[in-house]
Amino acid sequence: MPPEPRQTVVVDGLALATEIRQRLADAVARQVAAGCRPPCLAVVLVGNDPASASYIKGKQRACGRVGMDSVEHRLPDSASETEVIEVVDRLNRDAGVDGILVQLPLPKGVRPTAVAEAVDPTKDVDGLHPMNAGYLLLGQPGLVPCTPLGIMKILEHHAIPLEGAHAVVIGRSAIVGKPIALLLQRANATVTMCHSRTRDLAGVCREADILVAAVGVPRLVKADWIQPGAAVIDVGVSEVNGALVGDVDTESAVGIASIVTPHRRGVGPMTITMLLQNTLDAYRRRGAGGRSGALTSDDDASARS
Repeated sequence: MPPEPRQTVVVDGLALATEIRQRLADAVARQVAAGCRPPCLAVVLVGNDPASASYIKGKQRACGRVGMDSVEHRLPDSASETEVIEVVDRLNRDAGVDGILVQLPLPKGVRPTAVAEAVDPTKDVDGLHPMNAGYLLLGQPGLVPCTPLGIMKILEHHAIPLEGAHAVVIGRSAIVGKPIALLLQRANATVTMCHSRTRDLAGVCREADILVAAVGVPRLVKADWIQPGAAVIDVGVSEVNGALVGDVDTESAVGIASIVTPHRRGVGPMTITMLLQNTLDAYRRRGAGGRSGALTSDDDASARS
């Protein structure tokens, strides 16, 4: 028999992000009122990809709205890996820069791993430096990738029980899959990681109390993959016939899941918000504002790692 219909909350990630950004703006304003400079995010864009340029502009606008400074460094498509790393190194040594973000994808011939390793780990607001990845693995403080932090904030906001829950993560990328699995484990969930070689993927997903889909396969997760009452987080975005769709067949999940994130106004706004949070955290940890770098209890929005 089909499961009994239930009330499903379609997550409004934009509303939650707006709420958190207001708290971030208040925290920045307190720093400035105390005589400190505002936090500063530096973004590096290599090439002229329109989508990347649009993402950068969105991040810069977000910085401005919470009172943070942002600086942009553009390099041509022809820039070599050495030239990109030289820019990163200058930003590492700039005491007025707290966070460094190198926009992906990078042109052919520029290795993302080499660029990530060149970023000062204390300014690595993308959380991609091997040192920060190691801190996450060991459960030690460090900067964590933004999308996984946003997912944890969504689960927390909707009071999804994590301790003892069975979480299934589809996808094993270093940006989403692996770090969200570690964060869920840290919260005492039991985590199963799935990927293209997983046997009976649908059957594994049906056992999940929390299901995170992050593979970029359009509408991969169907209604009959979802355990009634599960929290479903859709990270993937793909274009199908000119329209953007997620990894989850959202419409069919409504009435089965307890919560589901839509592919628009879902995880996306939270990712940018956690970038701002990471920038503020990096600023405080470095003592960059002219006083102690210790985080304070005022930062209710903190996505502490």
